Amino acid sequence: MQTHQASNDAASDPQPTVLFDFENDQQLESIETRDIQISRVKSDSGSALLLESGHAIDWPGITLKPTQGTWDLGMFQHLSFDVVNQGDQPFEIGLKIESRDANGIEKNFTVMNNIAAKESRKISGTLYTTPWKFTSSFVVQGMHAAPGQKTVDPSSVTQVVIFLRQPKRDYRFTIDNVKVETPMTSMDVDEFLPFIDEFGQFIHKQWPGKTLSQQDLVASREAEKKELVGNPGPASFNRFGGWKDSSQHGPAKFFRVEKHDGRWWLIDPDGCRFWSHGMDAVSTRFGGTGIEHRENYFRGLPKENSKLGKYYVSSTWAFGFYADKTPFKMYNHLLANLHRKYGDDHRAEFEDISHKRLRSWGFNTLASWCDQSVNRQKRTPYVEFVYVEDGPVLEGAQKMWTQFHDVFDPRFRQSIAHGIEKVKYSIGDPWCMGYYVDNELYWGSDIDLALWTLRCSSKQAAKQEFLKDLNAKYETIDALNQAWGTEHASWSDLAESTQTPDVNKANEDLRQFAKKTSETYFRSVKEELAAAAPGQLYLGCRFIWDNETAIRAACRYADVVSFNRYLYSVDQMSLPKGEDKPILIGEFHFGALDRGLFHPTRAPAKNQTNRAECYKNYVLSALRNPLLVGTHWFQYYDEPTAGRGDGENYNTGFLDICDTPYPEMVSAAREVAERMYEYRDGR
Repeated sequence: MQTHQASNDAASDPQPTVLFDFENDQQLESIETRDIQISRVKSDSGSALLLESGHAIDWPGITLKPTQGTWDLGMFQHLSFDVVNQGDQPFEIGLKIESRDANGIEKNFTVMNNIAAKESRKISGTLYTTPWKFTSSFVVQGMHAAPGQKTVDPSSVTQVVIFLRQPKRDYRFTIDNVKVETPMTSMDVDEFLPFIDEFGQFIHKQWPGKTLSQQDLVASREAEKKELVGNPGPASFNRFGGWKDSSQHGPAKFFRVEKHDGRWWLIDPDGCRFWSHGMDAVSTRFGGTGIEHRENYFRGLPKENSKLGKYYVSSTWAFGFYADKTPFKMYNHLLANLHRKYGDDHRAEFEDISHKRLRSWGFNTLASWCDQSVNRQKRTPYVEFVYVEDGPVLEGAQKMWTQFHDVFDPRFRQSIAHGIEKVKYSIGDPWCMGYYVDNELYWGSDIDLALWTLRCSSKQAAKQEFLKDLNAKYETIDALNQAWGTEHASWSDLAESTQTPDVNKANEDLRQFAKKTSETYFRSVKEELAAAAPGQLYLGCRFIWDNETAIRAACRYADVVSFNRYLYSVDQMSLPKGEDKPILIGEFHFGALDRGLFHPTRAPAKNQTNRAECYKNYVLSALRNPLLVGTHWFQYYDEPTAGRGDGENYNTGFLDICDTPYPEMVSAAREVAERMYEYRDGR
């Protein structure tokens, strides 16, 4: 790779530039604060800024701004600051870099970090994804984070925000040396392309464990076989991965939940206490990346009529770059690498070694999105995922992954039943731990489900149900108009209207119907699941956006309430006051940028060593929480370097795209699993 110095005449090799060093009181005058007190204190380097936070708001913090105009930071890759936790409790701290270009378009970049008690740490945010940028205006498409790209407009940074994430108590910490560093160089596009090799890896970087040839794949295969034989898995596990020394709960046909000594547990069919240490997406389906419209990104793609040409596929699942280009051609580098590594029988080899790996690494659950062929082997307990698809949706609902269901339409229950039918192999199977139904539904606020319903047409079943409730309460449209401050001529006029009322005047009615919608959703799922798979666990809907009304409804009907939580610790995680149900983490992960990927995930780590530490800390924090009955890591493999159909290209894996395990992660998982049950039991 040939690089060139950035073409900025001010300095061919710029030195780190301090934006704030807190060496004088004048700097403090320009700092904006939110639920936080600031003062200058002495430090080893002179002065630092002491921050004493409250916890009355979700995001207490400070905002730093240039004395005038904006900062031009385009010669550097990173903006960083030093932080010291002065207290005896960890907290999550965020850095947000904001910019506004000449056209007024605003962009921001945010990074979160967990700071342990008394820890000193440098927090760093990126202005560019790589320490070089292109000499031209070339833009890499179809990737959430791509080489040579800006994360913000570095030439026009408007402010830097340092904040805490939803603190539950007060914290004291110091910050110092807010600065830019890592001088940028530049690269010609013709030197850059192609940038993905035949194995699906980034060409222009080397790292430990990178695959350089098919011989590397074969050598990795043989070395891992020996390593797995020497590490068969925790001695404390029974056949299901439950705690074999705790078999006093009595056997049963299926997994169940019980509370023991103040802690929630799963109980496996042999009657042993079970804590779900799980792995999402043990599958070969997610290794594909878009080729069409980006052919020049890739080196060594096989001909379609060759042995490895069978791994081209056509896809219609897309967001972002490919959203208006469906169907589009993808290539699955993961499947090609498995073929290179294990030969023509690579499918059977993949299934076998996946079970061996999970047991050896201390995992006892095949979590969401695992291949059914892996689940069916009855070697590792699994959860199944029920998709509620092709059913009626609220036309007026805000769309995230999808729009919310119309739960009052009879076709909603039919769509649940159809989803269960697709996983009917798991019904009656004692190895099936239970069922997630839906994923990351967007509930909005405590009144949004009702507001979205009012925005629907008169044909929407949910709207008809809402109007029936309102008619029963108010009897006349005049009475409703008086309560809401509206001027509807008739009930029919309200049915045809898509306008929403004053949320303050209509608040109680909106809240009650949103609650009814939430409860109807969970009750419908529970009843359909109980009818089709009696005795098996309903594991909830995997909340990622919290809504207290919906969570309370889940507590009423689900056996386990599930959340996807991309945090650094969950020991303080709780349910709404008065609720007591087991909680399962459906997704979490950490990622780093030291092994050839460009996006550090929703929870960044400094490197693979720190990533492994984050993993241990997270699972141990879950084990300390009496409500939590498991954590499921997302996911088995890294996402494709050049992006999935939606552009995600995160360092998510316990294995890379070449089927090579990350040794740091494997060691961390084994260490946790060896003491998992004793630790959970408070020993």
